[in-house]
Amino acid sequence: MAAGLSLEIVTPDGVKLKEQVSEVTAPSVEGEFGVLPGHIPLLAALKTGIVSFKKDGETERVAVGPGFVEVQNDRVLVLTDRFIRKADVDPVRARLELKEVDEALEKFQGAHGGPEFAELVARELWAAAQLELYGDPPPPKILVLHDLQRGSSDTYVAPPEASDGDETR
Repeated sequence: MAAGLSLEIVTPDGVKLKEQVSEVTAPSVEGEFGVLPGHIPLLAALKTGIVSFKKDGETERVAVGPGFVEVQNDRVLVLTDRFIRKADVDPVRARLELKEVDEALEKFQGAHGGPEFAELVARELWAAAQLELYGDPPPPKILVLHDLQRGSSDTYVAPPEASDGDETR
């Protein structure tokens, strides 16, 4: 196999992109990351956004929905529920969708952690990603469900006082 990466993007409808590339950049829930040949194995959760990759010295970009990416043995596998190329973006439709969703979010009276709110935010993020891919990004008004659900005191480790050395818990 020639030096490089095998990039594959798969949705429930099948393989949407399969290319030999020299690098990949993707939007994880913890921030954007890049992959070059020889990258260590990685499994990451993706957020809606832009995946870019270099092929034959040219940078190409596509929009993806939330999902997962696995990097192993110079193979980058993206599993997502949504995929679109720039040529397939209808900016008028995406702008209209963004306007409708923004209005619905402003009037929303339900629980901000509920499924109806999450669906509105997902629609907003997808419309924004399409517009960004097209080259007409929306103003920075996008809500991020992940940030709304997390409090400022969230942590991934136990506080020092909770660790008393008792291994029987």
